[in-house]
Amino acid sequence: MAKRRVVITGIGAFSPIGKGAPEFWNGLISGKSGAKSIDNFDVTNFPTRFAAQIEDYDPSKFMNAKEARRMDKFCQYAMITADEAVRDSGIDLDLIDKNRVSVLVGSGIGGMQTFYKQAVEFYEGGQRAISPFFIPMLIPDMAAGQISIKYGFRGSNFCAVSACATGSHNIGLAYDAIAHDQSDYAVCGGSEAPVFGMGLAGFNAVRAMSTRNDSPETASRPFDKTRDGFVLGEGAGMMMLESLDSAIKRGARIYGEITGYGFSADAYHITAPDPDGKGVILAMSTALESAGIKPEDVEHINMHGTSTPLGDVAETKSIKKVFGDHAYKMNLNSTKSMTGHMLGAAGAAESIATLLAIYHGMIPPTINYENPDPDCDLNYTINEAEARDITYGINNAFGFGGHNTSLVFKKFQE
Repeated sequence: MAKRRVVITGIGAFSPIGKGAPEFWNGLISGKSGAKSIDNFDVTNFPTRFAAQIEDYDPSKFMNAKEARRMDKFCQYAMITADEAVRDSGIDLDLIDKNRVSVLVGSGIGGMQTFYKQAVEFYEGGQRAISPFFIPMLIPDMAAGQISIKYGFRGSNFCAVSACATGSHNIGLAYDAIAHDQSDYAVCGGSEAPVFGMGLAGFNAVRAMSTRNDSPETASRPFDKTRDGFVLGEGAGMMMLESLDSAIKRGARIYGEITGYGFSADAYHITAPDPDGKGVILAMSTALESAGIKPEDVEHINMHGTSTPLGDVAETKSIKKVFGDHAYKMNLNSTKSMTGHMLGAAGAAESIATLLAIYHGMIPPTINYENPDPDCDLNYTINEAEARDITYGINNAFGFGGHNTSLVFKKFQE
């Protein structure tokens, strides 16, 4: 069966460098760093004492107090960005079949802050101290559930959970739902809120984070020889996908098109990347085949690029193996250099960055690059944004457990 074309007509972003998609994009293009020292909880004895946080967050600006009390922060972020994406799409919700609207929104770790608070309450007060909203606030699928309840969307509704590949997996699955005529519209993406004491401590224990405490804003430095780990980030990214026929019929503004994806596994280690990149190579190769394009058709890749010593090299090697000499002709980047690593929201936020790079013909930079690494020798769009006409762009996102995703975005051509 021929697949239907799937376009993006709405976007929403909530990030350390911008609240809302326009501010997020301006932050990316200007090379803004969202990393700062933590001052809202005690980090005195932490190896890492900074993160890329959403500053001055006030849920009352987006929802009433009752709603906020019944949602973990990750779910609040998801609701905010879903609302932005729906409004941005311009869809008249009274004129569409809500049975044909899917919601696929995930979180890598779900309501971690709720879990911690309730664990303390249970320890101190026993069973009766537990809130009846504990489990609904905790589970990662609740963002998708809450979004569907708010808008009355009754299409397929669930979440893929795959650590830092979560957002991208949900976008790919939403694409499938529309391409294969199971839905006409889909709200999709990822959300995460891990920046609090226990969350920071957990990632410190993994020993994967930067400890550049004297200069947090320069700590996320993908591909730089002195990189020493990722910077923990938070936020959400959301897309409204739509069948091309629907978008054209209602005269929608179209940001771009999704033409394929590749999903794979490293089958190697729970946290470390496969140094040979077999799973990443498979994901990118499958994405190219799914989109029906050749390696030389791609002009841009927003890389996973976490700023870890092993990960950046492994991904660079994988791109060389898939794209050959053409790898040196593309503009690559890692927007994590600015946002930090938003975990389950990363793939969604970076897909939006890839999409907007195509839409505006402008590639955001990889900031904080100062010291060349001979093992990372591609064109990473260093320190300043670069204008380039892009037809095809790819977003890579990988997660603990060896989960790999590559999404292919295309400039819209009717």
